[in-house]
Amino acid sequence: MAEQQKSTELAPAASDLSGEECCAHTHSDGEERRSHHSDKLKSNLVSRLNRIEGQVRGVRGMIERDVYCDDILNQIAAVQSALNGVGKLLLESHMKGCVAGRLESGDRQVIDELLGTIHKLLK
Repeated sequence: MAEQQKSTELAPAASDLSGEECCAHTHSDGEERRSHHSDKLKSNLVSRLNRIEGQVRGVRGMIERDVYCDDILNQIAAVQSALNGVGKLLLESHMKGCVAGRLESGDRQVIDELLGTIHKLLK
């Protein structure tokens, strides 16, 4: 488990990957919104999520093996931290690409949408 947590920390920082356009937004007429992430960002997000998936399976195994509760709780904290890292990376990309683009085009509704999203992330 410790190796999985350590490998998450070695992934490129959000600032290394997020300066690129991320979202194609066409929400005003009801059309589905979609994102377009660079291959580098997408690969980084998928790698992080794969590691998190492995960590969660490890936590399940710890519970099945009756590992000491404090050790399990520490691994849960590591999983939560790793998920927060994915969220921060995606949020930074979203703000620099999608949100900035929509603001430049005069769409101020994106601010309320972003605030709602941030509120959910901070729960």
